[in-house]
Amino acid sequence: MVEYRIDRHSGVATYVQIVQQTKQALRLGLLRPGDKLPTAREVVEATAINPNTVLKAYRELERDGLVEARRGLGTFVRRGLSTAPADSPLRAELDGWAVRARKAGLDHDDVAALFIAVLDTHFADHDQHSQGDPS
Repeated sequence: MVEYRIDRHSGVATYVQIVQQTKQALRLGLLRPGDKLPTAREVVEATAINPNTVLKAYRELERDGLVEARRGLGTFVRRGLSTAPADSPLRAELDGWAVRARKAGLDHDDVAALFIAVLDTHFADHDQHSQGDPS
């Protein structure tokens, strides 16, 4: 089961953080079709956020076709996004890289900025074409 971590200083809306973390768990194969998401009450107890915030996030995931609410039973994963399982060799390489980055004195934000810059370099062409950009 996924455990949500809310960063109140990130500037990202709380419900968006829940959506992003759920999608990340789906991409990593940590959540699979049929898995049950924590109830709104469980998320509220673990994170001290408003229950309406959790429900808003779950509704967005439902609109995206990723989860479905079953009356009286809870919210369940309908489909996954898994293309890079948690035990992927690439994850092990990335883990090693992160250890080296930390030893080199980089903090979380430095690593995130560096990683995003590299992603943007390698995926910019793909992203433009997938959005219908003819360039």
